Amino acid sequence: MRIAVAGFLHESHSFAPRATEWVNFLTPGGLPALQRPAAMMEGLKGTSTCAWGGITEAMKHGATIAPLGWCFANPAGPVTREAFERISAMIVDALSVALEEGQLDGVFLDLHGAMVSDDYPDAEGELMRRVRAVVGPAMPLAITLDPHANMTRQMAELADVIVPYRTYPHVDMLAVGMRAMALLIQRIQRGAPWAMAFRELDFLIPITSQCTMVEPMAGVMATRLEIEAGIVELAYCFGFPYADFPGCGQAIAAYAETPEAASAAAAALAKEISAREGSFAGAVQPAAKAVAEAIRLAGSKPVIIADTQDNPGGGGHGDTTGLLAELIAQDAQGAVLAPMNDAESAAACHAAGEGATITLELGGKSDGAPLTVTGVVEKLGDGRFTLTGPMGKGNPADLGPSALLRIGGVRVVIVSRKMQAHDQSIFLQLGVDPALQKIVAVKSSVHFRAHFQPIAASVLVAAAPGPVVADPATLPFTALREDMRLRPGDNRRFGWQKYRQPKKGPQSVLEIPEKPAEE
Repeated sequence: MRIAVAGFLHESHSFAPRATEWVNFLTPGGLPALQRPAAMMEGLKGTSTCAWGGITEAMKHGATIAPLGWCFANPAGPVTREAFERISAMIVDALSVALEEGQLDGVFLDLHGAMVSDDYPDAEGELMRRVRAVVGPAMPLAITLDPHANMTRQMAELADVIVPYRTYPHVDMLAVGMRAMALLIQRIQRGAPWAMAFRELDFLIPITSQCTMVEPMAGVMATRLEIEAGIVELAYCFGFPYADFPGCGQAIAAYAETPEAASAAAAALAKEISAREGSFAGAVQPAAKAVAEAIRLAGSKPVIIADTQDNPGGGGHGDTTGLLAELIAQDAQGAVLAPMNDAESAAACHAAGEGATITLELGGKSDGAPLTVTGVVEKLGDGRFTLTGPMGKGNPADLGPSALLRIGGVRVVIVSRKMQAHDQSIFLQLGVDPALQKIVAVKSSVHFRAHFQPIAASVLVAAAPGPVVADPATLPFTALREDMRLRPGDNRRFGWQKYRQPKKGPQSVLEIPEKPAEE
């Protein structure tokens, strides 16, 4: 048995301030850089990726792998035409070569599912279409998706099976890769596709309400597991509510031996999600209130503050300064924030040297709002380390020249490349043990919980300025489905939103538009 394996992962924020370019796939931060076919197997070895999970499962079955290439870039704006075409061409060309070299029995694609490119709002669907054009309609094809995927009907119709992660924070990527490969091998051996049922839900869920560690999503996923017991696979994607195209939102794809079983499973899960709709509304605190509360609660264990609206894992650049400014203004003694993505400031710290006092225009490169600070350079580093947390254990990180700057009683980790703070190693690389701090501020929405919640006295989610707005309804959408409701439990649909005067960019979570008359 011979199986082709490829990966192309990006989560695209239609309103993020910076596009995702070719170079961003070469220097991704917390995952391997772009792997060309010849080096892919060695480059992914030991990583917490679906591709490596799939490869290890295939090898258990004695299969031979035909590597097609793999890449990842941190979430940001849409992928440029150049980057999408170059990476797609690499994968499709390698697939063509693999077919020339011998029989292929199946194709495995490690995808994200929320990629938007300059030309294709459903970029994964377009990549899958190109793969199908080369291998034909009968070739078994399995894909893995991040549950933040905007899983489209095109994806569901082109794949033989879709297997999303079950967790957010994403701590099961290896296991999901193994499951998807096992199902692909089953599909190859059975010689025919399963029946599939596809359903879309009609309301957006804020990112902060999608965490599977807490309700209501924990309950939804428990019910999903019960329903899946009677079928082959029950793929549920929560949606990435920052992509401005008709496929944005929640979707379900059920695979079973009969159409009736697939349809019943999809309907049962949709009913469960809809019954819990009101519980997904969620809430965050303004940054000033969150900092004041953290100072009040600070004790022997750290209080964690999530800077959710500048989450690099959702399309933020990781360089807004609103939360840092509050920590400094309120003199939050024993507080540390990471990471501040600012290559210029990191370089200035390295030029000054450890122990130097330096004044910086820190951060604000993406929004034009830097913070003037004077601090002491406590520690310098090269930004290279290996992740140790549940989500990325074994993955390499390269954040470039890094520095730890003390500004009064507040410290900040400055890096040269962006990465979401989902792993304690981002602090430890510069000698800061998060477990020993009073307040730990992280640029993240949910992923941080896997590694930081176990050490925390409490967790606060703060809304400081940034593009990953906690309330997606405040975004200037133009292309959602007409029937999409922009908030859980709200009867307003996109049909009214698109006709209001558009704002120039993403707004604060607190700037909620006036509610129009009910439909």
